[in-house]
Amino acid sequence: MTYSIGEFGKIVGVPSSTLRFYEAEGLLTPYRNENNVREYTERDIGLVQFLLHLKNSGMSMTELKRYTEWRAMGDKTIPERLDLLEERKRLVELEIQALEQNLDILNRKIVFYEDQLKGKQYEFVLYPKEKEKEEKAKS
Repeated sequence: MTYSIGEFGKIVGVPSSTLRFYEAEGLLTPYRNENNVREYTERDIGLVQFLLHLKNSGMSMTELKRYTEWRAMGDKTIPERLDLLEERKRLVELEIQALEQNLDILNRKIVFYEDQLKGKQYEFVLYPKEKEKEEKAKS
């Protein structure tokens, strides 16, 4: 089954202009029929969805292009693609770690304010593990 650019955009959740941009950047090469109309296939859906996941993971356009070029070269570039994906995974894990730390601080500050509303008074410690280390070093 084939899809027009408008239909395909709805399926993958991006506007037609984004698909045209991706094509201009070399990320997509949809089949064009005898009237030069783009026709997207089921296989294109998986590729675009994966590219969107890579983009949403913070991958730059340069990296997306590199990945797409390597993919077009076939299995001989699997080691390069693997390296690129492993590096992106490492960076995403660092971002997740930072977000988890931010979430922990937000949760502790919320509890602090809730406790203050209940009449409990104490000092909020931004980094309790560091404070524990300082206290151990003093003793």
